[in-house]
Amino acid sequence: MPKNLSAWIDSCVFLAVYGIMVLVLAAFNMYMGVISLVVWICLAVFARERCRDRQEKFEQYCREVVCNVNAVSNYAINHIPQAVLIVSPDGRLQWSNPALREFVGHTCEQGTMVADFWPDMILKPIWGMTGEYIFTEGETSYRAMYRPVKVEDAEEGLMAFYVQDVTDVAKLRKAYHDSRTAIFYIEIDNYDEVLQGLTEAERTALLFDVNRTVDEWMRKLGGFLRRVSDETFVAILERSALERAMQDKFEVLDKVRALHGSNKLPVTLSMGIAVADRQTFSELAMQAHSNLELALGRGGDQVALQIDGKTQFFGGKSQAVEKHTRVKARVVAHALRDLIAKADEVFVMGHQNEDFDALGAAFGVAKMAREGRKPVHIVLSDMNEGIDKLTDMLKEKPEYADLFIKENEAVAMAPSNALLIVVDTHIPHLVASPKLLEKYKNVVVIDHHRRSESVIQNSVLMYIEPSSSSTSELVTELLMYLSNDLVLTRLEATALYSGIVVDTKNFGVQTGVRTFEAAAYLRRAGADPVVIRYLFRSDYETSTTIAKATAAAKLYDGGLIVTTCPDVIPNIQAIAAQVADSLLRIEGVRMSLVVFQLSEDTVGISARSSGELNVQVIMEHFGGGGHQNVAGAQIKDAVLEDIEAEAVGLAKKYIEENG
Repeated sequence: MPKNLSAWIDSCVFLAVYGIMVLVLAAFNMYMGVISLVVWICLAVFARERCRDRQEKFEQYCREVVCNVNAVSNYAINHIPQAVLIVSPDGRLQWSNPALREFVGHTCEQGTMVADFWPDMILKPIWGMTGEYIFTEGETSYRAMYRPVKVEDAEEGLMAFYVQDVTDVAKLRKAYHDSRTAIFYIEIDNYDEVLQGLTEAERTALLFDVNRTVDEWMRKLGGFLRRVSDETFVAILERSALERAMQDKFEVLDKVRALHGSNKLPVTLSMGIAVADRQTFSELAMQAHSNLELALGRGGDQVALQIDGKTQFFGGKSQAVEKHTRVKARVVAHALRDLIAKADEVFVMGHQNEDFDALGAAFGVAKMAREGRKPVHIVLSDMNEGIDKLTDMLKEKPEYADLFIKENEAVAMAPSNALLIVVDTHIPHLVASPKLLEKYKNVVVIDHHRRSESVIQNSVLMYIEPSSSSTSELVTELLMYLSNDLVLTRLEATALYSGIVVDTKNFGVQTGVRTFEAAAYLRRAGADPVVIRYLFRSDYETSTTIAKATAAAKLYDGGLIVTTCPDVIPNIQAIAAQVADSLLRIEGVRMSLVVFQLSEDTVGISARSSGELNVQVIMEHFGGGGHQNVAGAQIKDAVLEDIEAEAVGLAKKYIEENG
């Protein structure tokens, strides 16, 4: 089929055929041939003129169509409800349609910096890419769709932005966001202790003041509050009100803490909060209750809030309240005895780079397993130079020769029904053998650190008491209730006693009545302070390292002191802890941080507080944890100088916010 738009070619084909017929006709009859020739000439002239006329009209039509298209496209660009911008790599406007003037309120000339009229518009990070984002200018929200524009004489090219006013959609989205439901579980976490020794009238008055304070705070936020038991409340708020409470850092905690009875014990609250996203109300309530348990596990007097997929903590200014009753210890001891009895073999491990508390607690748990006549092994990590004196003493005894094993030996064993007991940590990645944790499902956790967001899941028994001085203290109490016939050897009592001494800084930190009762029990069992002093003696190199780190310390405003130990040396973790303790004894120091090189690829932090500040919050930022006054962290693949700068910045900010 012919594809040329001109009809003249088709006419020529017909005229050629007709011409041949004229020649054939002339051959038979000259007169008829002449007449046919005249007719052919007339047709040829007519066809030529007709084709020329049609070509001129077609060209005129095309010109009119093109003009109309240009007019329509120009009209569309000039009146489109989007601002179209062409921007150069240096952020200058190269061209825009008239809609931009309506958006910004004035004419923007070529060469104007985009930042002059839209400071929050993003340019450099998305240059050369395709996508969209939303930015805000004043009370107006804009959606900016961006596309690269290739230009031959410019290597970086240009960018085209199509900006649309989406304020109504943004307001609707914000209204939806602000109206999300938040469920609160609120508990008076020291209910029994704070009411102890009060008369009935004093109890009623104190609880009335607490209820009134919480109720006024909730009504101020526009929420719904109901008490479901003597010490527990349930509340419902909108997210906008919750964010106001977050801005005020949950001032109700301080108001309630100011209340006390004649025994002068302050009342403390703990809260677990969850904000609705896509879960059901049942799942939301379970999440809030789980957060309450997390807050209580961290010592109480704080808020654990799960929002936007992250858990945040507020408060935690007071020390964990020591429980005067040992009912829980007795119940846990009996439950642990039953679990050991059902197991074929028992494995015990602490955290990586064990200290005396981890080893002492592990040794006490091993004693429980031996009392139950079960095979038991203590799994040690590869880094444990700080406890080598004690392990050497134990290995010299024939009855403890096979007690200590390494990770590969433990993993190679395959008992069908083993019990794994983790002491002095509850964070999965900090245990001495993560592989062993994955291998066995029957896991018991015994720890005294404030509960972290990361916790060993699906444990059959979890005993976390942040009010306790040490895990060795907890294990000692469990031994008291395990059996009336249990007798500790001198070495076993000394190992547990050393754990209490090291975590209490020789009974100077985090000690309570139960701490001294546990220590008295161990002394009666034969714990030897002379051996303890031998275990804690340091060599010349350690002493000089401590002196150098102390001399290099920097004192900052607010009572913060920081130093570093940049060299990888044996027992550096214990040395850093000693440096942090010694720095805290300086007049005016409220927080000490020691940043040290734990290994070639790991940086550690040892943090101490005088009690006014919570160093656990700072260490949690680095994935660590601990207590309010004693905490630490280990950071893989990090640079010591960078970690030091980050830790100083976080500590300064925390001191500014908390005074």
